[in-house]
Amino acid sequence: MRWAVVETDDGGVRLCPLDGAGRPAGPVVATTDGIVRAVRSRPEVDRWVWRSTAAVYPRLLAAGIRVDRCYDVETAETLLLGHEGRSGRPRSLAAAWARLRGLPVPEDPPVRAADTQPSLFEPGPAPLPPGADPLETLLEVYADQLTRVEAAAHPERMRLLIAAESAGTLIAAELGRAGVPWRADVHRALLDELLGERYPGGLEPQRLAELAEEVSRAFGDGVRVRPDLPAEVIRAFARDGIALSSTRAWELQEIDHPAVEPLLAYKKLYRLHTAHGWSWLQSWVREGRFRPTYLPGGTVSGRWTTHGGGALQIPRVVRRAVVADPGWRLVVADADQLEPRVLAAISRDPGLMNVAGSERDLYARLSESAFSGDRDQAKLALLGAIYGQTSGDGLKHLAALRRRFPAAVAYVDDAARAGEEGRLVRTWLGRTCPPAAATSDDAPPEEAGLPPSEDVSESPEDGGFSGYGGARRGAGARARGRFTRNFVVQGSAADWALLMLAALRQSLTAAELRAELVFFQHDEVIVHCPAEEVPRVEEAIRAAGDRAGSIAFGATPVRFPFTIAAVESYADAKG
Repeated sequence: MRWAVVETDDGGVRLCPLDGAGRPAGPVVATTDGIVRAVRSRPEVDRWVWRSTAAVYPRLLAAGIRVDRCYDVETAETLLLGHEGRSGRPRSLAAAWARLRGLPVPEDPPVRAADTQPSLFEPGPAPLPPGADPLETLLEVYADQLTRVEAAAHPERMRLLIAAESAGTLIAAELGRAGVPWRADVHRALLDELLGERYPGGLEPQRLAELAEEVSRAFGDGVRVRPDLPAEVIRAFARDGIALSSTRAWELQEIDHPAVEPLLAYKKLYRLHTAHGWSWLQSWVREGRFRPTYLPGGTVSGRWTTHGGGALQIPRVVRRAVVADPGWRLVVADADQLEPRVLAAISRDPGLMNVAGSERDLYARLSESAFSGDRDQAKLALLGAIYGQTSGDGLKHLAALRRRFPAAVAYVDDAARAGEEGRLVRTWLGRTCPPAAATSDDAPPEEAGLPPSEDVSESPEDGGFSGYGGARRGAGARARGRFTRNFVVQGSAADWALLMLAALRQSLTAAELRAELVFFQHDEVIVHCPAEEVPRVEEAIRAAGDRAGSIAFGATPVRFPFTIAAVESYADAKG
């Protein structure tokens, strides 16, 4: 049973049942009891249609109410606008309704920037015009979205994508509510161990100050260099006859100079101090839990981001502080070679599907098929095809891959060509890569939906992502082509991950386990559970991976295995 629900300006709630076309299927119920009581009074509802999960669900969770399924109208609007080639247009309920009525479209409320501390003062929804009825507005937009879904290139896939993305909004709220188990005492101890004594007045801790002194001494008497200022470091090396274009670790490691070793050590500890130091611990860890705010679909490719806290970039050393409760375990599951397996499924390449049809190491099996047993060459070739790293040996490897797996290589080649020509490019389920002008010119690779890659991210001869922003012929078009080449694979993998999470959430609930999802990033999930539940949780994770594969990509031989570890500390898990 599907019901629509809205909150009114006077604090009341209006709700009604819906038919398959999104029309009212019964009388409207009005109440002044608030959203929590309204939802609690309808336990028979198995799917709620509402404006935004983020605006409603945290309050329901705080009241002990768990929702099985929902349809998030603003999330659906984002996906449909992208599919229609209108990425970046305002996505709020008010904006969707104004577009539908041919009225001036209001801008979306500002979104808090990532990596900021939690705030009690979040922007509210874009207001409806005076006199507009909230429930009628929701129903009108919802019915229109159902019609637009039917006009999509593959309606059944778009329906699945919206359902998966809506499920992701529920899971994101639940993850934030549960929090990652975090031992503040362990975290403080490792900071003391690695950074040394804290100095008052905001000065750098002891070990950073010592390393900064070592760096300065390496450049000679009387020279003072601040290692946290790249321009100063580059000038210091230039005075010693060494030209650097940046202070990235890979570039520093190429030179022979006594400042390199302490500088690399400083950079590593400086990142720890600024990203996960004492200030971070004080701001983000409460009552033994780290509770970030997840943003499903926060990148172009559909990968998640967070509003602050660096949840998706927890350094290995800091993972020592992620410790299960007494008697409990952290079940850490990494999807094995996910993107190559996804490429096999979406390209329908018979040879690659056969290679990916086993839980064995995919690159080892690939090397047996095409690279004379050389696993490293096989891995470089396949990842090069996905990421567009086809210069030098990569070109030779790609040729071998094309001979053996022509459909797989043609699939990403076609995506790259479409990107170069400025056409829309979509994942298997229909998530659409926005036109070049809709993507920030200075977005770093991960924010733009690409993994970090020296070949793609900041290559001057390719124009980097500033070239991508113009979608012009030449360097910019090639950069966009490499972007879309990866997008169809990485984005389809993100779609699979959403379905996997939804299936896992459903199975854990159905089994009435105490286990809870506490962490997710890209292709990794962590479940916190009593030790005795570990075998059932591991079984649920494996089943969720295969179920997501069959739901997303249909009947293929491709398997989606996991490497799973049940540990007391996150640091003890491999990967």
